Amino acid sequence: MLEVELKVKVPALEPIRKFLTEKKAENLGRIHEHDIYYNAPHRDFGITDEAVRVRYTNDHALVTYKGAKIKKFGLKAREELNTAVESGEVFEKMLDRLGFTKTTEVDKWRENYRFSGATICLDEVNELGTFVEIEIMTSDENSHAEAEIKKIAKEIGVTGEPILASYLELLLSKRSAVQS
Repeated sequence: MLEVELKVKVPALEPIRKFLTEKKAENLGRIHEHDIYYNAPHRDFGITDEAVRVRYTNDHALVTYKGAKIKKFGLKAREELNTAVESGEVFEKMLDRLGFTKTTEVDKWRENYRFSGATICLDEVNELGTFVEIEIMTSDENSHAEAEIKKIAKEIGVTGEPILASYLELLLSKRSAVQS
């Protein structure tokens, strides 16, 4: 599947939350996500623009592979493959035994909504602040996902420049700037 998303840093989540509630968006709940990212022994994901992560939520673990960003879209788009695992800890041991190394960890609280055929995420990311993501999953690179996302963003009052970097990239960049 192809994930097409708009990510924007916002000063506050409450106005967007209020709008979504008033418009009867389906509230899918608020969860804590603890993501652990890995780099491969045979290629550098920082160079290839890929990602492998183990995500822990309230009650399960999910392993995700993200392919390189697709430049065709004006928003962030990339292949995303997900699978639940019985034990994230065991999977992490497997990655360690295979030579993968931990890159960093990202901690966030996420509220998920379904609205107008999209998933809208209200994110509070440790060390980075508050963001809104509007995502549409599609199997077709020629879909109208970009136009739909921009229409939804305007409707719910999300403005600003799209952020094409992942939370991982933003966090690594911030930490690197602090160390310099």
